[in-house]
Amino acid sequence: MTNAKPRLALAIGILCISVFPILVKLNLTGGLISAFYRMAIAGLFLLPYVVFTKKLKLPKKNVLLLAILCGLLFAADVAVWNISIQGSSATQATLLTNLSPVWVGIGSFLFLKNKPATNFWIGTLIAIFGMITLVGFQFFLNLDFNIAFLLAILSGILYAIYMLVSKNILNEMDVLSFMSITLITSIVFLGVVCIILKEPFSGFSDAGWLVLFIQGIVCQLIAWLLISYATQNMRATRVSLSLLGQAVLATILAWLFLDEKITFQMIVGGLILLFGIRITFYSKVLSVKKLLNKN
Repeated sequence: MTNAKPRLALAIGILCISVFPILVKLNLTGGLISAFYRMAIAGLFLLPYVVFTKKLKLPKKNVLLLAILCGLLFAADVAVWNISIQGSSATQATLLTNLSPVWVGIGSFLFLKNKPATNFWIGTLIAIFGMITLVGFQFFLNLDFNIAFLLAILSGILYAIYMLVSKNILNEMDVLSFMSITLITSIVFLGVVCIILKEPFSGFSDAGWLVLFIQGIVCQLIAWLLISYATQNMRATRVSLSLLGQAVLATILAWLFLDEKITFQMIVGGLILLFGIRITFYSKVLSVKKLLNKN
């Protein structure tokens, strides 16, 4: 099965980024500086490796500029999402940010040759309904339509644009070079923003530094190497929708490590969400069966 490795990479990548909301909830550092160190620590490990092994290959100018754009988009997405969490609740920010599959689907329909299949839209609707069930219908009665709300929506849009642009770029360059260029761009951009806004670069507790290193190594370096590989070999719409699975994993991790309760409604919502994601993977299986039946 040619899709087995990308799917496995995507699953492990989703598991890695699912840790991130739990770490942010600890609120041991500011949102912007947390985003900077997430990129900087990942770069500390990846960049020396690609330089000394000569695996960093610069693409042609137009592709390089798009890769730099991806770095700016991703950095802005992480920073905006972190600020949104601290300005409202992790639940609200996560839910609104995870509307990104809708924006990816619309963007793919408008700008890409590979249009989303019908099963993508069906799966998206079911998955979003599952997420609504997971967080609770009463949650929407308490939505706070403030700046944090708008920032969470913006985060989802930024991420959707990142997914669409990166999908095209990864057809033109390898994953390590792409990650290196986007990391350098993100580090410089977030570093400048933190300096301008006078964010503290030190003075964190030991626990704070530990959280920053976990974010950088697990949530950024490992997770996005795997997700970028999956994006290179799968449809952007499928990858973006599959990332909704982090909501289920984050809920389980919150139960394990933050002593948050899991209700029957949350279990049902999680199962519906995962079923919606699974629907988006049916098309190729069905098409193969049709070909076999014809023969």
